[in-house]
Amino acid sequence: MSRFKGIYWRQFTVTAGMVALTLVLLGASFFSLTYSYIMTEKRGDLKDKAEIIAQMAVSAYNKPGVMLGLWSEDLREIVNVAKQMSDTDFLIWIPSQGAFISTDVSIGGADLTLPGAMGEKLAKDEVYAGTSTLGLYEKPRFVVAVPARSARDGTAVGPVLAVAEPNAMTEMWRTFMGIFGMTAITVLLIAFVATATTTMQQTKPLKDMADAARKFAEGNFDARVHDTGRDDEVGELTAAFNAMADSLQKTEQQRREFIANISHELKTPMTSIAGYADGILDGVISPEEERRYLCIISDESRRLSRLVRRMLDVSQLQSIDPMRMARPFDLSESMRRVLVSMEKKITSRGLDVDVEIPEDPVMVLGDNDLITQVVYNLLENAAKFASRGSTLFLGLARQGEKAVVTVRNAGETIAAEELPLLFERFHKSDKSRSEDKDGVGLGLYIVRTILEQHHEKITAASEDGVTTFSFSIKLAEEQGLTKTV
Repeated sequence: MSRFKGIYWRQFTVTAGMVALTLVLLGASFFSLTYSYIMTEKRGDLKDKAEIIAQMAVSAYNKPGVMLGLWSEDLREIVNVAKQMSDTDFLIWIPSQGAFISTDVSIGGADLTLPGAMGEKLAKDEVYAGTSTLGLYEKPRFVVAVPARSARDGTAVGPVLAVAEPNAMTEMWRTFMGIFGMTAITVLLIAFVATATTTMQQTKPLKDMADAARKFAEGNFDARVHDTGRDDEVGELTAAFNAMADSLQKTEQQRREFIANISHELKTPMTSIAGYADGILDGVISPEEERRYLCIISDESRRLSRLVRRMLDVSQLQSIDPMRMARPFDLSESMRRVLVSMEKKITSRGLDVDVEIPEDPVMVLGDNDLITQVVYNLLENAAKFASRGSTLFLGLARQGEKAVVTVRNAGETIAAEELPLLFERFHKSDKSRSEDKDGVGLGLYIVRTILEQHHEKITAASEDGVTTFSFSIKLAEEQGLTKTV
């Protein structure tokens, strides 16, 4: 992927473009408004000055006893004084003489040409404002023309023209534009920097996640995304990604442990079977001892078969949802059936059984076969590790909306740090005698898996040689369900 097609550049381009477009629109509006305002102010100023000159010209014309030539000299003095008081040139057209008086000495001797629109306005005694060369200038200038007429005899004394160069008129506007331009550039640079920083902060975690995902694909599950402590969607995504990474790492570790454990469990019986079979075939084992070693081969074959069967059971359990097909059943009856099926094993170890199961049905909601398997595994495990001649306890009681099953035996005390490990795959509490046991270390793992699928938990406690397992399951009596047959 091109570096200019990433989220960073897309978001940066969109944000920066929006800021630039906003500044352009604001600038255009500001230019238009300020230019219109300045031109209006300037025109009003020229009009006021021209009207003052016009009044002065009319007053000089109306002065009693003033000869025509002297009147023209008075007008020249008036416009010269006005010129000294402002940066505006003034021009008075004297119709009676067919000449004009101007403060601009550079246009002396030129012919004055009034635009048609100006003549129409002045004929109506209205003020004219516009641009024109007046036949005097090379470039158009801003002109305001004010009619001047004597109130005594109605003679046209003027008009009076106020003339200003466009550059002079727009000087203030240009100053405003310069200030606005510098401000706009500064704001645009700040916006670019802020946008780049913000976009980088948003895209960096995504890049880190992509790098971590690639490392996961390579088998490295130690990669993590740096937690910036952000309390937003990116922070939530970072936390969720790291939680997923922890889960993947734990799953990978469990997978490796599973492979290691199953390799060990499979290797032991297969080594025994192959070794004794080769010994018999090679004649190393005497005919008198062949039967004993054949019995060992048979036992190891059965243990290997149990291991494979249990592994298939675990695989099937992980692919089903027992609560989807949950039905009410009598848990007390199921427990009695388990006890009857375990009678031979219990008796062979010289164990007694203390049973506290209600006579009345205890209806619970779940999968009857799976919960029965849980009770069987727990009771089998208790009988296997109980001291010879001791007493097993199997109890069932109601506690609120739950039915609680308890299995207890007397034997060796299990260390507190080992209790949470009892329900892991292939874990054996009595490792030193693991090969003397029939189990493969999956019984309690199956128990935990079934109960988790029923949204229940199992607890284990061991103290003073007494080990107790307890689990709960939801009662079905509250829902008015009937017993299944």
